[in-house]
Amino acid sequence: MTDHNASPSSSAPPHSSTTAATAGAAAGPGEQRLVLVVEDEPTIAEAVAARLRAEGFRTAVATDGPAAVALAEQTRPDMVVLDVMLPGLDGLEVCRRIHAAHPAVPVLMLTARDDETDLLVGLAVGADDYMTKPFSMRELVARVHVLLRRMERAEAAARQSAPETLRLGALRVDRTQRRVHLDGAEVHLTPTEFDLLVCLASRPRAVLSREQLLAEVWDWVDASGTRTVDSHIKALRRKLGAEWIRTVHGVGYALETPGTPGTSGTAPGTPSGTVPGPSTPFAG
Repeated sequence: MTDHNASPSSSAPPHSSTTAATAGAAAGPGEQRLVLVVEDEPTIAEAVAARLRAEGFRTAVATDGPAAVALAEQTRPDMVVLDVMLPGLDGLEVCRRIHAAHPAVPVLMLTARDDETDLLVGLAVGADDYMTKPFSMRELVARVHVLLRRMERAEAAARQSAPETLRLGALRVDRTQRRVHLDGAEVHLTPTEFDLLVCLASRPRAVLSREQLLAEVWDWVDASGTRTVDSHIKALRRKLGAEWIRTVHGVGYALETPGTPGTSGTAPGTPSGTVPGPSTPFAG
């Protein structure tokens, strides 16, 4: 991925709303991750980018929706920090387009409103996490690190000898391809939704607390993000069907197999998290 200099000598025209900057040379070649920052307030955009560069990331910056989509396609970022309110195309449409083209790229959405409906819409179009303005730069950097660590962990897990496909009734979860099928139809999930589903499907019918899910999916060590878990569970239910995830009030959630009450989803001798099924590789 190529960075573009933000100085006046940049190849971008003077009226362009797209800029980029490189981080320092502390990390070796190929070790730095590129974060695309999309924010229409130049002061905020540069402050976020500068802080990320100080943390060792490379950054690219776009200040409107069309420029963000174009820059995402040009630079292929490892992650996107995306404001909801943007000129040209709003952040939701930008997120939808980036997710459609690059479904494995995590998106951290910034919103000025702490409204659950807005947050669910953001998750539905492909956001993996969200922060409400005003936000702490320290927390933003921590969230970026967490999302990227999860992506790296998922890539490593896909290379290990764990079962490639989790099967639970009509649900098929392919860890290697990071694809999900329900009743033969593909279900499009964000990276975070996929990791959350894998966590639940690996222990079918077992009740996992919000704190467990935060630790295993988000790498959070405290319970401050339980609302994040609840929002992603709602997003998963909208895509899979409410009957697939059971709420245990005051405790957490469990993945169920609709129509087969009283079964654990596993059989003797079956690796944890799998259900006996055809050995034919999953289509798609």
